[in-house]
Amino acid sequence: MSVYVKIGHRIKELREKAGMSQDALAQVMKLPRPAISQIESGARKTATDELIKFSQIFRVSLDDLLNPGKQPEVYLHEGKEEKTSKPQMRISVPRKNQQKFKEVLLYVLNKVGAKENIGETVIYKLLYFIDFDFYEKHEEQLIGATYIKNKFGPTPVEFVKIVEKMIKDGELEKVKSEYFKLQQTKYLPRRRPDLVKFTATEIEVIDDVLNRLSDMNAGQISAYSHGDVPWATTADGDAIEYESVFYRTPPYSVRAYAEES
Repeated sequence: MSVYVKIGHRIKELREKAGMSQDALAQVMKLPRPAISQIESGARKTATDELIKFSQIFRVSLDDLLNPGKQPEVYLHEGKEEKTSKPQMRISVPRKNQQKFKEVLLYVLNKVGAKENIGETVIYKLLYFIDFDFYEKHEEQLIGATYIKNKFGPTPVEFVKIVEKMIKDGELEKVKSEYFKLQQTKYLPRRRPDLVKFTATEIEVIDDVLNRLSDMNAGQISAYSHGDVPWATTADGDAIEYESVFYRTPPYSVRAYAEES
């Protein structure tokens, strides 16, 4: 299989996953629809600037676009299997982690999901800061998701699988919208979060993150995440280590550290 065919298949996969028609993608790319068909079949070479635009539209890194096999495999389990810390390997998500992820996501969506700027990319970053702020303050996991470093900032690799299950179970609805002439994926909550699943300290951290960051658009919050030490010190495509949160600098640090004498 030629490289153009592989790239074309990847673009088609991402387009269909996003629920876009070839016509809709052609309009966003400012290309004729037959050109999209030719790209997807591998009959047309994709220019570098077109690859960059495809990666922006589908919210994936160029590396993911060109090397999809490097992405982690995520498995949802009913038991308590531990996750691997390596993103190129199998990630097993125990039932406990799935439930926490779901309730936090529903809490976020019920609080700020109606805002025009809250699309999938912003949600990724809000979850990242919720997880890493909580770990810095309390040295414990809240969601405990696995985040990898890509061009647009931290991405929770469990998100797609868990959200697919939530949509199937009627807990979420996935919709497409347009935000500043760009295609945006939004999620509508179909139930309230179970507040019994949260502690007061967890709610405090989640609300703090939402109060500080939920008015940012995708570009703003992605750029902001790039200044955080955990993201900045991680290699592209690797999992972001929670322990690196203790090396944060202002204004990202949320913990009052005792000064050394």
